[in-house]
Amino acid sequence: MKTFDREYEKTVRDNFEECQKSYKAQREYILNSTAQYHGVFVKTLCIPKIFSKEQWERLKYIAEFTHKILEKTIRRYKKDENFREKFGFDKELEQLILQESYIDSLLPVERVDIFFNEETGDFKFCEINTDGTSAMNEDRELNLALKKTYAFGEFAKAHKTGSFELFDSFVREFMDIYGSYKFKRPNPRVAIVDFLDLGTSNEFEQFRLAFERAGVSAEICDIRKLEYKDGVLYSEKGNRIDAIYRRAVTCDIMNNIDSIPDFIKAVKNHGVCLIGPLSTQIVHSKVFFQVVSDENNLTYLDSDEIEFVKKHFPKTYRLKEDNPLIDLKSILANKDKWIVKPVDSYGSRGVFAGVECSDGEWSEKLTKALDDGEHIIQEFCKPYETVNIDFSQENPRFENYSNLSGLFVYNGKFAGVYSRVSKTEIISTRYSEIALATITAE
Repeated sequence: MKTFDREYEKTVRDNFEECQKSYKAQREYILNSTAQYHGVFVKTLCIPKIFSKEQWERLKYIAEFTHKILEKTIRRYKKDENFREKFGFDKELEQLILQESYIDSLLPVERVDIFFNEETGDFKFCEINTDGTSAMNEDRELNLALKKTYAFGEFAKAHKTGSFELFDSFVREFMDIYGSYKFKRPNPRVAIVDFLDLGTSNEFEQFRLAFERAGVSAEICDIRKLEYKDGVLYSEKGNRIDAIYRRAVTCDIMNNIDSIPDFIKAVKNHGVCLIGPLSTQIVHSKVFFQVVSDENNLTYLDSDEIEFVKKHFPKTYRLKEDNPLIDLKSILANKDKWIVKPVDSYGSRGVFAGVECSDGEWSEKLTKALDDGEHIIQEFCKPYETVNIDFSQENPRFENYSNLSGLFVYNGKFAGVYSRVSKTEIISTRYSEIALATITAE
């Protein structure tokens, strides 16, 4: 596949001083932008993530084909009690998952994170994000900052470039989904809902503005402060809420369920259109990877979909001593082949990989994860590497970075990419994760 990385790298090498100087303008923009989370500003590098038209088409196929499989999985879960048992959700969560949403879309938004080989087009899945899918604002701000750089200006002279619009496009899909709602109302009011001390408030504001641009009244609401009375859900300001864009992840909802009784009542009584129904948890949970790792569970898919799953989903198993599918001695002896993740978490919390551990650390962490029984163990996938340079360093130099591509999907349609890199093979907020502006080029 056509790649532009080396051409961009050459531009930087040939104009090193100009690029280094323009980094200051790029960084100054970021430090005065909304690209931050709880006061920490996003970090970036000189060379953006550049996708050719051929790569873009490949990513589009991956995103939309994956979406079909995810939707089929949700349908199967809802219809087949035996299939449901394989996920092991507790009864309270299962009841919420099975709740009828009365909208056409089973999966309104997701971000499919993959390790994508930019030369061959091959890939492996990392994880599926549904609840709380984020980073749209980071990509927006990083693209604005990128335009301050000398290298991008030179590259744009030679190529037609573009970036992804991730807010207005989402609102259009959101309102189309609301249009399918059985109990829809004219001129609906929308609430962007999360535990606001945990969410990305700057991003929520960008979505609120996008709804307003579309002529839709919207406000940002803390899920704990919603009020349900007389069959209507109200915001803290006393405004009626007709539709919710749910950003609260399911694990936070279930862990704090006693503090959100009005939200739960409204959902159960169909007092609001919940766009982001709790059924998305079926494919958001890491258990999904465990379920599809067993070919016997894939009878609901066609032959092409089964082959896709077998080729691209890393083998995943429940980390329990009595699991006959895993060989603990082999896992202990071959740590670099495995990564361990909590069954349900986000932000890389509780994740550890053999490649980051000494033999003793691996044994200790593995034993602890075995004891709680709430982790999966997954085949470790080596990321694709590209060259980049960090001008924030005192003596910047070109180095290899591991890559992770997050494919945004809105209502089944590929919408854009969130790009991250790291100096290590582990790409997460706990390590040296760095975000890149993502652009297309022809």
